Amino acid sequence: MKIAKKFLKPYNYQKTEKKIYRLWQKSSYFSPDKLRTRKKPFSIVLPPPNITGSLHMGHALNAAIQDVLIRKRRMEGYQTVWVPGTDHAGIATQNVVEKKLKKEGLTRFDLGREKFIKEVWQWKKKYGNIILEQLKKIGASCDWSRKKFTMDKDYALAVLKSFEIYWRNNLIYLGERTVNWCPRCETSLSDLELEYKEEEGGLYFIKYPLAGSKFKTRDFLVVATTRPETMFGDTAVAVNPTDKRYQKLIGKKVVLPLVGREIPIIADEIVDKEFGTGVLKITPAHDHNDFEVSQRHCLERIKVIDEKGRICSPAPEKYQGLKTKEAREKVVEDLRKLGFLEKIEPYFHSLPICSRCHTEIEPLISKQWFVRMKDLADLAIRAVEQGKIKFYPKKWEKIYFDWLKNVKDWCISRQIWWGHRLPLWRCQSKEEMEEEKRYFLSLKKPKKCPICQKCQPKQVDDVLDTWFSSALWPFAVFGWPKKTKDLKKFYPTNVLSTARDIINLWVARMIFSGIYFLKKIPFSQVIIHPTILTKEGKRMSKSLGTGIDPLDLIEKYGADATRFGLLWQMKGSQDIHFSEEHLLMAKKFSNKIWNASRFVLTQVASLNLIFSSSKIKIKEENLSRADNLILRKLKRTLKEVNDDLEKFRFASAEENLYNFFWHDFCDIYLEKAKKEISQAKSRKEKEKIVKVLFYILLTSLKILHPFLPFLTEEIYQELPVKRKEKFLMIEKWPI
Repeated sequence: MKIAKKFLKPYNYQKTEKKIYRLWQKSSYFSPDKLRTRKKPFSIVLPPPNITGSLHMGHALNAAIQDVLIRKRRMEGYQTVWVPGTDHAGIATQNVVEKKLKKEGLTRFDLGREKFIKEVWQWKKKYGNIILEQLKKIGASCDWSRKKFTMDKDYALAVLKSFEIYWRNNLIYLGERTVNWCPRCETSLSDLELEYKEEEGGLYFIKYPLAGSKFKTRDFLVVATTRPETMFGDTAVAVNPTDKRYQKLIGKKVVLPLVGREIPIIADEIVDKEFGTGVLKITPAHDHNDFEVSQRHCLERIKVIDEKGRICSPAPEKYQGLKTKEAREKVVEDLRKLGFLEKIEPYFHSLPICSRCHTEIEPLISKQWFVRMKDLADLAIRAVEQGKIKFYPKKWEKIYFDWLKNVKDWCISRQIWWGHRLPLWRCQSKEEMEEEKRYFLSLKKPKKCPICQKCQPKQVDDVLDTWFSSALWPFAVFGWPKKTKDLKKFYPTNVLSTARDIINLWVARMIFSGIYFLKKIPFSQVIIHPTILTKEGKRMSKSLGTGIDPLDLIEKYGADATRFGLLWQMKGSQDIHFSEEHLLMAKKFSNKIWNASRFVLTQVASLNLIFSSSKIKIKEENLSRADNLILRKLKRTLKEVNDDLEKFRFASAEENLYNFFWHDFCDIYLEKAKKEISQAKSRKEKEKIVKVLFYILLTSLKILHPFLPFLTEEIYQELPVKRKEKFLMIEKWPI
């Protein structure tokens, strides 16, 4: 027997990784259908990346975490499935396609809805799977035959069915409230779809004359605001009921400057006595908190900013059509001229912006479709409180509980075209009927209107919030609402691994959706992985020039070293201050494994040994003290790695493997073995030493495989073993 020529050269990860991944895919062992096992199923669903996205460091880390778990369970004999897929990402994708059209001198309105949707599908076909192909480069052993997309026909059925169930149980309603509005995307957004930027602005102190006064000294209240342009929609000013300065004025009225309309002075605990003057202007149509105040005090809601972010009627005509910042300058100028402006103080505040297009958000009153959240939130709260679902690290439960215990009804309608259109239709005849009663549910185009029996009803233009469909991911990917074999076998899933910024956007919604629709939790364990920051602790961002492309790291160090080096830095619950030195360490470790394997296989080849099975038995009576010591350390390492992975301590597992293989095996035992082999007086004595070496190498490769899959599989393919299994990825995990 001769050792393979490739072992005479340094390890070439670039050639190896492409070749090995093709072999894995050709084998079909990523699919549970080919795995011969009687053990129970183990399933993970990949958090679906947006079709507009490309691989970033967070994706790479999360893919490594999930792949380690799925590979270990596969080797342990579980019927494993890791389901990949992508999210249609309504707003983000529509923005991308609209930008493409803009370069061609077109808008979506030029095309019309139907042609625009076709344009998006064409774009998706060309670019939508790029990120999944990139995941293959890091070794993700997903079952690609089960790949899903949130706009697939079978997935769309799940979306319609869930909407229908909510509707029939009176959990969906049409309501008017202040929403986050993006003037660029022209749609409502949830609080969780916003980002914030710090901006230096002003705090404007404006005099509101008391009604009936002649604007003499002290015959006014001073209101401090950052947005004077919204004052045309004021319907009250508020003071704290415990503020002695203003108690005698509660119930009286002030005159709204520049407008002349009288508005009441009310008392509400929302007012912070220490902020500004302790007097708050209430603009219910353009502020979330003010809207809540208006509900408590039955105030009018006057909309003075439109969906384009411009001042509109009934604001004074001279301001109409101005953008909000233009209007602010004009309003402040006029207030100063008329003596209503007391002063301006510099003021820093966080400005909400659209997370997709980074346009400033405009809070405005709007009619939208909502899901009643209280009962659903209670389901999700109880699941975690009762220990049915556990977070790792546990500290992230607080964010989860804080949101659910203070949750507002979920605005599920979006004013865009790309997405799942609401299966609601509006009667065109019954004009006298209450607005909400003019809508009815129909999953298909109705032949006639069930309300008036004569009109041609019109479908609602809105599409569902992207998170509405992705909330169904853990069971919709398995065919729900149909009772499929996959659904029965693989739901609930076992582990979810994701980032902390979507605990509320996605994790909480999946939990209550799974319990509500299937009466079962969607998963029992949630890993919240750390955020990867720059070495200096700054947020990684391509636009800021601080981002790192994991594909560049894979090219430089190899996929194994990249994933091993990322997981190595995942210590405790702290964020990762990324350093390439750990990837370089992992690359050197890979070379160490390669060189150690070359030595062992050279010795096996010199004796022309071929092992009948990968289950190599070592007779204890023939072992030396050094043999017993290394075997005990191997056994202890296996135990520690098992324990670490059960508790998701990936860095600790890698350190244990690194220390054992590099120090205990290579530095100590291998060096002793070299001497013993050179001094062996018989073939039998040499065989005994080589057999132990080979046993340790083979067992180490098995334990290392989930972390360094390409390297270990490449070495395994050259082992002189007559084996049933053709791949290390389906070898039996050591016991």
